[in-house]
Amino acid sequence: MSLAERVTHTKDSRWRMAKKKKVRVDMRKNRSKPPRPQQWTRGYQEHGFAEDATVQDERIRAKGDLSRRRTIIQDEAPAEASSMPSVDETAARPGRVLRVHGLYSVVETEDGRQFRCVVRRVLRTLATDERNIVTTGDRVWFLPAGPAVKAAAVEGGTDAATVEGVIERVEPRHGILTRASRGREHVQVANVDQVVFVLSLVEPDLKPHLIDRYLASAEQGGIRPILCLNKADLVDPVDYQPLIGMYSQLGVPTFLTSASAGTGVTRLRERLRESETVFTGQSGVGKSSLLNVIQPELGLRVREVSSVNQKGKHTTTTAELIRLDFGGWVVDTPGVRQFGLWDVIPEEVEGFFAEFRPFVALCAFPDCTHTHEDRCAVKRAVMRRWITESRYTSYLGLFAGETAS
Repeated sequence: MSLAERVTHTKDSRWRMAKKKKVRVDMRKNRSKPPRPQQWTRGYQEHGFAEDATVQDERIRAKGDLSRRRTIIQDEAPAEASSMPSVDETAARPGRVLRVHGLYSVVETEDGRQFRCVVRRVLRTLATDERNIVTTGDRVWFLPAGPAVKAAAVEGGTDAATVEGVIERVEPRHGILTRASRGREHVQVANVDQVVFVLSLVEPDLKPHLIDRYLASAEQGGIRPILCLNKADLVDPVDYQPLIGMYSQLGVPTFLTSASAGTGVTRLRERLRESETVFTGQSGVGKSSLLNVIQPELGLRVREVSSVNQKGKHTTTTAELIRLDFGGWVVDTPGVRQFGLWDVIPEEVEGFFAEFRPFVALCAFPDCTHTHEDRCAVKRAVMRRWITESRYTSYLGLFAGETAS
């Protein structure tokens, strides 16, 4: 089945046959804080020129909410469907976003052709919590370059000569990896099956609580997690067996790997076969090095870890969807220095810890936060070592909204 057919068949039949409708949508504000007051008006009035001022109630365009909304045409879709504008599927083509470079996105069609596309201006101005409306892995509809498309590119402030298409619509996502970044949602990749969290045992040192934060992110995004403890050739693997056993009991596949020695690479390669996988982790943990061993033809750039602060240097600069020779896709993402969960309230955190679930209903209070309450079954389970103390400490940090680095 072609990509166009797969996209079409995922929609509800009533949605496909629905009529169009006009709706008012919020537009993105171009500043989050008011400008710094200069007190120019007060000085103007104090010098006696106020009578020459124009009447302030006269406005050329509306202010407030009316000026931040726009009318677009949408499909009359079910409530849970996407709120994206409708698209003429007879003129547009479906594709998959391979990577995003600033204003441009590289989109690949089912026949393997790649188009350098920009996002239609109305999509870029829609009010969302995301840093970018399009991300790696998105399934989109785009119009190939033509006179109208070139004109739209010029309107959006880009060079029409470099544009090969304009993205008209982004399909609903599943399996997303997201994090908080400067008060906005940063969706690193969309529409993947599993995520490999790469952590180094040394250089930089392993951070157990960061593992729990990663696993919570996978649970939040609906992705199968895999833990990859890299640089195993530099340590004694016996020292890490309790950690591996703990996460294996929680149902999380955990591998000891080494890109230089080839340890665990075969097992990891089998996990990637015929799946869509994203590799993520801090800078310098060896994500690109592992992928170069798994498929040598990739030739991804790698750099050494700083000897001063033991922090990795950013080598991968953008997330890219790469086809694997043995079947499947993989995404190599830029390293992160801080990893915070996006849009999580404290009451949701207990759901990210599977071992808490048998005890939550046994707490004395239905709204127990498992932090300070008496007769808390979760705290009692920690005391009896049915729940590990390190996992409980991670829960407290997530509940308090701390950001791991």
